[in-house]
Amino acid sequence: MQESVFTVNGMTCSHCVTAVQTEVAKVPGVRDVEVNLEAGQVTVRTEGDPEVVALRAAVEEAGYQLVV
Repeated sequence: MQESVFTVNGMTCSHCVTAVQTEVAKVPGVRDVEVNLEAGQVTVRTEGDPEVVALRAAVEEAGYQLVV
């Protein structure tokens, strides 16, 4: 399992955390998602290398910006 940490811009509350977790969890290959609101980061555990394009799209769908 691969663990990757990304910065997410725009999160300000627990609703933001839930929105990002929900969308990122839908990305194929994602096995676990943890969002740290204070750090503005999302930790993603995937089978193999993460699909950054798909992760970025998922975060944008939630209304935020993934910084790679």
